[in-house]
Amino acid sequence: MSDPTNTARRTVLTAGAAALAGGALTACGSDGEKTPASGSATAPDVSAPSAQPDTSQPGSSQPAGGGKAIAKAADVPVGGGTVLKEEKLVVTQPTAGSYRCFSAVCTHQGCLVNKVADGTIDCPCHGSKFAVADGAVTKGPATRPLPEKKITVASDGSISLA
Repeated sequence: MSDPTNTARRTVLTAGAAALAGGALTACGSDGEKTPASGSATAPDVSAPSAQPDTSQPGSSQPAGGGKAIAKAADVPVGGGTVLKEEKLVVTQPTAGSYRCFSAVCTHQGCLVNKVADGTIDCPCHGSKFAVADGAVTKGPATRPLPEKKITVASDGSISLA
């Protein structure tokens, strides 16, 4: 016959191990972001940087081309850049007078990048960083560069998609 103390102890240890395993699995599966319940009537906070993946279908919210000005050269710092959230683009100026444009959609999991600092374009979701000069990955987990977009800079300093 078994000792009731050993049975109770075994039950407590088993339950504790199951609780720890469940907590560990939850921590591994969570990205730390709170998401609203489906059907929520709460409007998104448009003042905060987007850390949610871009789930739009190709062509559904693509930036307009054909001469529409997307930025002004004076607003793009040398060695840095500007994130254009609505257009889902990043315009950079790696060296004085040299402008580049990239998709602002991170190649890791589709989040929108939110800032350009210290020579990199930064994604807030998982920490990927891309070079302002060519969109190349400088820090993962992303493994592919940001796609480049063709732009033109007019004599008045307006930057447009080509």
